Amino acid sequence: MTTTPISRRQWIISGVAGTVGLGLRPLPAAEPAGELDIIDCHTHFYDPTRPDGIPWPPKDSPLYRTVLPQDLRALKTSRPVTGTVIVEASDRIEDNAWLLELAKDDPFIVGIVGNLTPGMPGFKNHVTRFAADPLFRGIRISVQLLQDLLQKDKIEDLKLLADHDLELDVNGGPDTATTLAQLAGLLPSLRIVLNHIGNVRITSEKPPLDWETGIQSAAKHTNVFAKISALVEGAARDGKSTPSDLAFYKPYIDVVWNAFGDERVIYGSNWPVSDGAADYNTLQRIVLEYAALKGDAATQKFCSLNAKQAYKWVERPGRR
Repeated sequence: MTTTPISRRQWIISGVAGTVGLGLRPLPAAEPAGELDIIDCHTHFYDPTRPDGIPWPPKDSPLYRTVLPQDLRALKTSRPVTGTVIVEASDRIEDNAWLLELAKDDPFIVGIVGNLTPGMPGFKNHVTRFAADPLFRGIRISVQLLQDLLQKDKIEDLKLLADHDLELDVNGGPDTATTLAQLAGLLPSLRIVLNHIGNVRITSEKPPLDWETGIQSAAKHTNVFAKISALVEGAARDGKSTPSDLAFYKPYIDVVWNAFGDERVIYGSNWPVSDGAADYNTLQRIVLEYAALKGDAATQKFCSLNAKQAYKWVERPGRR
């Protein structure tokens, strides 16, 4: 989920699927499709039929339906998704527990990024409680909250995450990476993940210089990772049909990949929010075509190994 309100999203479903010939090197033919371990590190699951309902997504949203891991597994994909790290979008404390309960008997779920608010009463107790479950791998906050904590010099709660070996996801606009660089310098032991490459608007124009500078600044800190996710949403914000060819996205991915290198880029979809811009097969194909240009080893790192470093996701018996 990005910081752009649901009502402002452009729900444009791309009818394009399959491989678009770009003259780019495809994924290695010698590697059987099932051998690439793909951990989708940005999915949202929820069930509005629960007794207490759900605070997100709202009832008037196209997203308002039951979305569970089996729905992700049933999607047509360029390559099979073999596991997922879920990001909790609800701000209700007990919804973190609901996700952990959902994950308990499903080895497909290898981690949970919870929703807790640093600076609020009870934060320490909540972190201690949920960190006792090895599947609880961190929390996500907005860049606005992070900036407030930094301005007030109140980052003790963020240090608590590092003390529990948890990571921090941060979601926000194109200036997010600049803020992450500041935090990373203050807390070098905290693993930090930039969501959705900073939600930059993706167009046919050259990437914005201030966004690119921020990305490079964050990447100088080895405890910061970049999740290459929500690309199709970034391209759909002008109200036009979402491009489905890699060439359109490549200048933006280049900025992120060149800055963070093969070791600190992470695969994520932002599904099902991404359905408003393109189907899963399309969004996955775009990034896997790009990764293939970097080689087999880089592709494996992007799809799962880097996330293992950032999230320390849990390998579970029966996952594959």
